Amino acid sequence: QVQLVESGGGLVQPGGSLRLSCAASGFTPSYYAIGWFRQAPGKEREGVSCISSSDASTYYADSVKGRFTISRDNVKNTVFLQMNSLKPEDTAVYYCALQASYGLGSTEEDYDYWGQGTQVTVSS
Repeated sequence: QVQLVESGGGLVQPGGSLRLSCAASGFTPSYYAIGWFRQAPGKEREGVSCISSSDASTYYADSVKGRFTISRDNVKNTVFLQMNSLKPEDTAVYYCALQASYGLGSTEEDYDYWGQGTQVTVSS
């Protein structure tokens, strides 16, 4: 059973930075994608970014382009989300998820396994 563990969340001032990590353990398919989603209070969960294990292709939501960078360490089965120039509207619980197939899914339905989430709060 695949397990995903997020870390790196916290409280940061507007304009600050955080780096989230998502460590995958258990069975890891040969081809997979890991995505980051977020859910703010009272809002639906939305896709933020994702990366493929095969060719490192990436996707970013328009709201985070130019500010967030996703990267991977395939040896450690870990994906990172570097978040810069954070805004109060980035406040949410951030989840990582694994798509156990080839491709780069951008919607929740594409993903098979989910982590428990980590809180990111951007506030002065």
